[in-house]
Amino acid sequence: MWTFVRRKPLGAAGGLVLAVMLALALLAEGVAPYGYDEADIFSRLKAPSEAHWLGTDNLGRDLLSRVIYGARVSMAVGFGGVVVGLLLGTAVGLVSGYFGGRLDLVLQRVVDAFMCFPLLLVALTIMALLGPGLGNVILTLGLVLGVRDSRVIRSAVLSVKAHLYLEAARALGAAHAAMIGRHVLPNILAPIIILGTVNLGAIILTEAALSFLGFGVPPPRPSWGGMLSGAGLVHMLRAPWLALWPGVALSLAVFGANMLGDALRDVLDPRLRGGR
Repeated sequence: MWTFVRRKPLGAAGGLVLAVMLALALLAEGVAPYGYDEADIFSRLKAPSEAHWLGTDNLGRDLLSRVIYGARVSMAVGFGGVVVGLLLGTAVGLVSGYFGGRLDLVLQRVVDAFMCFPLLLVALTIMALLGPGLGNVILTLGLVLGVRDSRVIRSAVLSVKAHLYLEAARALGAAHAAMIGRHVLPNILAPIIILGTVNLGAIILTEAALSFLGFGVPPPRPSWGGMLSGAGLVHMLRAPWLALWPGVALSLAVFGANMLGDALRDVLDPRLRGGR
């Protein structure tokens, strides 16, 4: 860990940012000074003060508390979407790359069909069918990114499949399940971990876009994207802190995820380490 911090300080800083946000999400009830839906009509659109460090919104709700509770939504969607996406992408990539043949041809044509459309457009279409909700957002973003990640995982499987130790295991009579679980999967864990950290920022940003458009987590539960729309748009000139602080929190989360992903890519991928 100390070697990683010394060699990749930006990656370590990104990991620290994500760790702090994850801790705030888990301890939101004890950290937030107010409830996320606790309104005070006499404190509407108040500037940052000692009572409300980040100000209040158009309903008199404390903005700091809503940003902290919004971290819970973003972290849940981010890590949940990464888990769903990696499970789906790993399953499709392993099956497609290992078995090959017609099965590989059919699966890759389905992946090509998904990749023909922008990520946000596909996510909006699925959310329009499923309806808004935290679970639906996690499932949708995990599905969309998992299908796209399967192409990268398939290429890693094809690279591992060409090694001689797989031919030796096959000659000794190893079953397909044993070869996948013992020889293929452990050797592609590095790109899987890298994909997970890189996709974390993309999922958080896409969830904010869905919430901004009204297809994400429904109110009154706060989300950073939802806070940027609605009252944040209407009162942005009069109370700029309504859009400033959710935007800062969203930027820090995406920055932390991207920096950590880049650092892990350099550390875990031997081809990117360099050397004398």
